Order: sequence, then C-alpha cells, then structure tokens
Amino acid sequence: MWKMALAGQFQIASPCFAPGGGAGISLSTLRASGAWGRHFSPWRTGPMAADAPRGNLTVSDPLRHVDSMSLIPYGAGKIDHLNAVVLGEALASEDNDLVVPSEEFSRQALVPSIEKYLEMYRRSVEDPAGFWSEIASEFYWKKKWGEQVVTENLDVKKGTVKIEWFKSGVTNICYNSLDRNIEAGNGDKIALYWEGNDLGQDGALTYTELLAKVCQLSNYLKDVGVAKGDAVIIYLPMLMELPIAMLACARIGAVHSVVFAGFSADSLAQRIIDCKPKAVITCNAVRRGPKVINLKDIVDAALIQSSNEGISVGVCLTYENELVMKREATKWKTGRDIWWQDTVPKYPKTCEVEWVDAEDPLFLLYTSGSTGKPKGVLHTTGGYMIYTATTFKYAFDYKPSDIYWCTADCGWITGHSYVTYGPLLNGASVVVFEGAPNHPDSGRCWDIVDKYKVTIFYTAPTLVRSLMRDGNEFVTRYSRKSLRVLGSVGEPINPSAWRWFYNVVGDSGCPISDTWWQTETGGFMITPLPGTWPQKPGSATLPFFGIQPAVVDEKGIEIEGECSGYLCVKKSWPGAFRTLYGDHERYETTYFKTFSGFYFSGDGCSRDKDGYYWLTGRVDDVINVSGHRIGTAEVESALVSHPQCAEAAVVGVEHEVKGQGIYAFVTLVEGVPYSEELRKSLILMVRKQIGAFAAPDKIHWAPGLPKTRSGKIMRRILRKIASRQLDELGDTSTLADPGVVDQLIALSDS
Repeated sequence: MWKMALAGQFQIASPCFAPGGGAGISLSTLRASGAWGRHFSPWRTGPMAADAPRGNLTVSDPLRHVDSMSLIPYGAGKIDHLNAVVLGEALASEDNDLVVPSEEFSRQALVPSIEKYLEMYRRSVEDPAGFWSEIASEFYWKKKWGEQVVTENLDVKKGTVKIEWFKSGVTNICYNSLDRNIEAGNGDKIALYWEGNDLGQDGALTYTELLAKVCQLSNYLKDVGVAKGDAVIIYLPMLMELPIAMLACARIGAVHSVVFAGFSADSLAQRIIDCKPKAVITCNAVRRGPKVINLKDIVDAALIQSSNEGISVGVCLTYENELVMKREATKWKTGRDIWWQDTVPKYPKTCEVEWVDAEDPLFLLYTSGSTGKPKGVLHTTGGYMIYTATTFKYAFDYKPSDIYWCTADCGWITGHSYVTYGPLLNGASVVVFEGAPNHPDSGRCWDIVDKYKVTIFYTAPTLVRSLMRDGNEFVTRYSRKSLRVLGSVGEPINPSAWRWFYNVVGDSGCPISDTWWQTETGGFMITPLPGTWPQKPGSATLPFFGIQPAVVDEKGIEIEGECSGYLCVKKSWPGAFRTLYGDHERYETTYFKTFSGFYFSGDGCSRDKDGYYWLTGRVDDVINVSGHRIGTAEVESALVSHPQCAEAAVVGVEHEVKGQGIYAFVTLVEGVPYSEELRKSLILMVRKQIGAFAAPDKIHWAPGLPKTRSGKIMRRILRKIASRQLDELGDTSTLADPGVVDQLIALSDS
C-alpha cells in the first residue's frame, strides 16, 4: 500500500520534492527536526553500518518494533526516493506516505525526538517497576505501595491469570483529580466547560466549584447507604452531572457503572441485575438534536424488569434537565425517586476521602460479548489512575494552557479515561458537549472549537467521515486557529478520512493521535506521540511506553518483521482490567486461552517494514474468501477512497463457491445518484487497491447506516439484512435513527 519503506541504506537526493508540486523536505530538514536519526533510520540510537548483521532480532527483544527492519532478512532493497511533507504543508496527493512533525512542534513537544522515545520506551520495558513507580510518585498516595510493584501471570497454563500493580498502595483517584490540583494553586482554573444541545446553552465549573459539587453528591450517597465497594448505576447524558457522579462515587470508594444513555430498558436492566446497585442516578430527559428522549421512562421500565428478577433498587436520584422537560411532566414513584436539585445542594461542600487500595475496584463498564451477554469489565484504582494520566499527557502532548475536547460519551471507556479521569488528573480544562455534532448544522463542532479556543480535539472516524461527507464549507467558515493536536478513537481511520481531517480540519498544521486501545486496556496502547516521529495516515504507529505488542499466527507463534496476524500483548500494563465481574473464567477464556501466554486483543493487525502497526478490525470482522483473509476495514477504506463514496460498511455473507462473499453497504456523497456505472467503479476501486479477490460481491446502496447515538455502526443488523434474516434483526431501539433499517431493507434488491 505504501511506496515508502524506511529500511536499508537510503540513496536520497537533497532536496527532494513531494509529488504534485507540493513542497517536500530535505535530508537536512529531517535531521534537524529531531525526528530522524542517521541514515533516515529513526529506529536506531546510533549509526547503522552498511554491513550491519541481519537476523539478529529475537522474539524476546522488547525493542523489535523500533529497530530497523533492514535487519530482518526479507530483502527490502534500497529506496531511492522519499515522499514526505512537514506539518504545515498540505498533503499533495494520496501517494504521500509520511507526515513529519515540524521543527517548531517537535522542539516544544514533551517527547521531542525518536531518540527520547527510545530512551523512555527502553526503560519502560526493561525496568517497568522503576519506570511506573517514578511516574506514580508524582501523585498523592496516603500509603506507598510495597516492594512488589507489579505481580502478573498471563499464562493460563501456569495458573490463574492475575494482574496487580502498586498493591498495598493507598490512594484515591478523586483526590488526585481535584484536591491535588487545588492544593497546587489551580482552584480557580476552569475544570469543565459545558456546552448544551442548543446554541446559547453553556456553563463552567472551576476545580474548586467542581470539588464542592462532588462532595455534596458524595455526602448524599453516603447518607442513603452507599458505602465502599457498593455499585452505583449512572444513566445520564453528557451533563456536567455525569463526571460529577463518577467522581463522587470514586471519592467514597463506591464502584460506578456508567451506562450509555442510549441503551434500551432491557439493556439497562441486564446491567442492574448483574451488578446489583445501591442507587441509580439519571435525569428526566435529554434533547439530542431536535429529538427529546425520556430517560426516566427508560429507567422506570428497567427497574420494573430488574425487580421482577429479584433485584430492587431503593434510590433513583433524578436530575431535572429543565431545558428539556419540566418536573411536572416526569413520571414519579414516591419513596424511590428523588429530585437531585431538591436534595443534593443541601449537603456540605466538603467530604472526607475514602482511601482505597490500588487494587480496589474503581468502576464497572459493560461491553458487548460474542455470547450476547454483556461483559462487566472491572478496572481497579491505582494502576488505572497512573496509566490514564500518563497516556493522556504524552499522546496529546498536553500543556497546562490547553483546552481539551473529547466528543465521546462517558457511557464508553473513552469518556471515562479521556473525558474525566485522564484530563482532570493532569489539571486540564475539559469541554463537555451534550448535543449532536450536526445540530443545528454540520459546523457545530467548529463553532464550539472557536468558542472555547479548543487546542486538542479528539473524536471518532465515524464523525470525521460524516462531517467530510457534508462538505468543507461547514469547516472553513470557522477559524479553528486554536487547534494544535487532533485525535482519532474507536476504530481504524481510513487514510482518505485521515487526510481530510489533517488537511481541512487541522489546516495541515496539526498532528493526529490515531489511538488504538480498548475498554479492557483502560488507556492507549499503540498511538503516535505528537512531534516525536513521522506519521502514516491510517496507522496507529508505535507502542506506548511499557506496551510490548506481538503479532501472532493462528497457532499463537509470534511473527517478526513485516507481517499480518492477530494482535496480542506480552506483558501487563498498569491500566489493564483485572477481571470480568463475577466471571473470572470467562475473563481467562476470552482474553488469555486463545493464545497462551499473551493477552489477546481480538483484533487483527499488520506491521509494515518500518515497524508501524495497522489495525485491520476485529477478527470476527475478517472475511475468509476462497482462503484469503480479508479485513472488513481494509475493504471499507478502499471504498471510501472513491471520491463519490461518503461511508461504507462491509460484512461477510455465505457464498456457495467462495465460502464467504463480501457484502458492502455504501453511502454516497450528498447529491450523487445511484447508478450501475458507479457500482462498477466502486468495485474497480477495491480491485485496484487490494486485489480482485477482495472485490465486493454486492454493493447495497445505503442512504444511511444503522448507528448508535454514539456513532457506532451496528454491524449485527447489517449482517442480518445482507443474509435476508429480516426476522432476526433484534433490538433496534438504541439506534440514532431506527428508520434507516427500513430504508436498507427496501433497497435490498436495487
């Protein structure tokens, strides 16, 4: 896919020029940037002799991903040209392989060069106890951990899988997020900016004000019987009360379980029944764009279901979202339902901290499982605290002057780690947005960026592609001059969307932190560090500190060099989840038994000649066509690179000859009509970029795709439509627009 390979000895004319007439970059410029080492080999800390021995990398080498791949005997050969641009210069064409950080950005970055990264990474894998202890010491601990910083066993053959970090250390994540920052003199700094669904609705809380509100809720929860270790379900939209509720639980040692306020009553009831909470926190209603959603009605139905299963919840604390629905219109159950505004503000604004062990539970977050039963991912306190704080700091090159906005909902792990805990642990100012990103029009995101002077903007590829489809004019009408770092989360971002994000949104001046991680990992695992090394559009690049990835084959044998396979991790990291709530056996079976000795991510992955990692999607989203393993993300990326394709989702269907065929749902750019010529052109694009074996068997025109309100595509529904199993579509209530399903069914045979 990429013409450029950073292997072997380079014969490069200086200066060189990017194709299409764009400005290029000279050898001297690259060296001066600090991102490039001698001979253009950033993966060596010293000179690399032309006669360097080959084949001396071993499976046990923790730095293999950053060593020059020319040491691996597959014969990459010499490279006689380089396509690259410097941040600040527009990408000239799809053939540009690298985006190199500008000298100015690198000079000011927290990790300014590949050499600095190598130094820190080497320490993190050779001395993980020392590396993470040094970082942990920057936070407040009531009692320091013992000599054994980390205890781990990832090999089921050697006994029960177990991960512990900072065991016997005593701390509190709420104290470190709020009190510690106030004591450092930042009490008057804005902690949360809140932007409502409709224009003109906003608010803000300083760190001092936020702590006061957290303490009031903590005191209320204690008063109604919530104690250390008790669960609390939080079913709230993106009001400031959502992170307040999370922090209040953490302050008193309660275990919060945030449920995305788009899940149905059935889904909410499942979670209530599983974790048996002492209280549920919700609000009466929310407006998402022009649509009003009665959240309290959903909670009421869920509480009835859970009660029928023997699980009764005594308290339903309800916030009156008066901008959407007055309390008079809210259904009420006396004795159980309590108005937040009538009760919580009466409590004291100070609350003693419940100090907890590093391995005490912090939160439960339920994620979908292959069996259909949600998995309760359990994260503990100390390691998660240190890991989210550190990943946030370095992956976004965070500076105290930054204004940070992550568009994710706190109902997902991204909202836990990178709306609430990671930013606040660093003393950041965070934008919390309640509304829809295209309300009242598709320029809303950039209106918010300009309003709050956002410097770091972190969002999902789905949103990027959606805004890309709506046209550049919604972006360019706003300044966006405050932006300095962009981020991508949730799924692999296809190169054409990456380039649009970089060129149009970032005005070719903002590096993109394209992060790979999971609910289970707690924080970033593979991610660019802005200003540190060149980026390849669509690649998550290299591992974060302490992370030792491994690409393995179907037998669990680690593959070296340029390869494709299953993405695993060899050693534990502080942010790793510790178990699945109430089902440690499922935890071991799902994540550790498939490939003994590894944590199995469930994702497919390719590693190129330069050691860069490319995520290819879930392995259950890999289609086996005539013996060829084809990642759906790869086909989707090829389709959306077509200038008339706005979005695509690919699933596998049964094929009597090939075993599986490729079925593609395609959303066209606004105003482009469906045609046979366009269908052939799309198929040709896939054949051209991947090969004839990857050509879709069916192009299904899709005015829209079935998505949750958070933007996740419901591929389960697409598979049923593709297979014509229309009586098995299941629950569509969590979709942002359930009507899309009927449209797709109607277009099935077109």
